[in-house]
Amino acid sequence: MALAERLKESRINKGFTQGDVADHLQISRQSISKWENGNSYPDLDNLVKLSNYYEISIDELLKENQDLKKRIEENEIKIEDSYRKLDFIRGSSDKDEGLILLILSFVSFLIAPFGLIVAPIVIKRNKKTNTLYKLLYLSCVCCILFNLFIGYGVLSDIFGWGTTTVEYLG
Repeated sequence: MALAERLKESRINKGFTQGDVADHLQISRQSISKWENGNSYPDLDNLVKLSNYYEISIDELLKENQDLKKRIEENEIKIEDSYRKLDFIRGSSDKDEGLILLILSFVSFLIAPFGLIVAPIVIKRNKKTNTLYKLLYLSCVCCILFNLFIGYGVLSDIFGWGTTTVEYLG
């Protein structure tokens, strides 16, 4: 709020007319009108007299509205943050690797040791902006588990884990 608006608001709150204020300050009513319209400003002596007459501090008359200024700054920060997010989404949508990573994840199911190497790389490359973000994580975890299961099966065949032999005693 500008000084002119605060002067007018203070005068109206006290119930004074421009003529009352002009008589108190011993100046013309037109001077009060010019101050309240923002066409001119009161000198320091008249500003002190106005603050006494309106029973408010000079600081309140001259100070800008801090609450409004704070809200404007907060809104500007929110708008700036929203623009940054929007730019990030627009910029990264051109680089959507979701489908390629999903295909790579499914191919790694087929080759047992290959899946144990590729799946963690795919998980690391996956971004929240990819269209298949959650499906990629699920397929990679399944790929790792499947490859571990197949690897255990191959190793158990090689080393004979879990095999039992029955001797014929008869």
